[in-house]
Amino acid sequence: MNFSLSDSSNEKEQLYRNEESLETETSNKERDALLIERCQSGDYTAFDELITVYRGKIYAMIFNMTRNEADAWDLSQDVFIKAWKALSKFEGRSAFYTWLYRIAHNVTYDWIRKKKIGGAGEFNDEMLNEAEPGALTSPKASDSPDQNVQRAELRDKITIAINSLSEDHREVILLKEVEGLSYQEIAESIGSSIGTVMSRLYYARKKLQETLKDNNYD
Repeated sequence: MNFSLSDSSNEKEQLYRNEESLETETSNKERDALLIERCQSGDYTAFDELITVYRGKIYAMIFNMTRNEADAWDLSQDVFIKAWKALSKFEGRSAFYTWLYRIAHNVTYDWIRKKKIGGAGEFNDEMLNEAEPGALTSPKASDSPDQNVQRAELRDKITIAINSLSEDHREVILLKEVEGLSYQEIAESIGSSIGTVMSRLYYARKKLQETLKDNNYD
């Protein structure tokens, strides 16, 4: 078996990243727990802090399901209003953001059912990863014209592929690939079993690959 210093360096770097990610996750949970405790004591300013932390992610998730900025902001506001009203019952059995995403899921799907627009959304993976909340489809100022063109082409490719998915499959892809939630967290967020989540992800990824291939995007 070949072993080089670069292999060792890469392993150490990956280990460091994993430890750093775990520390950040733990820190975020501790922060949320303190803010929730203050909220449950009637501290409105603490809830404002939670909104500041999560409004970008909630908006992004809803926007990718509705593809309408005004509706996404309205629904996001509805999500936080419902969260505030229900926060007294939050017992911390799951992470706060998982609980919040469950509310967002229910609010968005209720809206979709009423509007009867199933399957009319887009997936903006690349842009979500690199844009700031509130400017989710704006390229970075440092990008060159060629990079902006490539980014636009990538967005169009993903849009074509994701439009072939139902909202159920689009949602799990968004939560897994963009938000980075675990299977368990996704299951809790959408109210399904882990098996259902895994099945939807498998189908969605397979469908995306087939669509991109059929359109000569591989």
